[in-house]
Amino acid sequence: MDDKGRIAGPRSVSPEFLKQLAGWGLTTAEILYRMPDHKHLLQSFVWQEYDLAPHFPTLRKFLVFWQEKLEGPLHSVRIGHARLLRPAEIRAIGTEIRFH
Repeated sequence: MDDKGRIAGPRSVSPEFLKQLAGWGLTTAEILYRMPDHKHLLQSFVWQEYDLAPHFPTLRKFLVFWQEKLEGPLHSVRIGHARLLRPAEIRAIGTEIRFH
């Protein structure tokens, strides 16, 4: 119910959930880069977003941005990826019954 006591309508589905249904999964990348003023020191940055394996277009776009706009040169990138939803976990239902 909303703040006026009316029954709320259907909720919209989040874009992240729609990506998961389309095969996207949660991707975590540990990015090691060199400090701009101290090239011999490495700093770690953790990036996390929904992306599509094995090509990782979202991560690649971020890394291109990094190389073009940020001063710390990249040293290495380590990637972890997990599909949170798989086809066997989702099935369509024919009827929905709501109890108020």
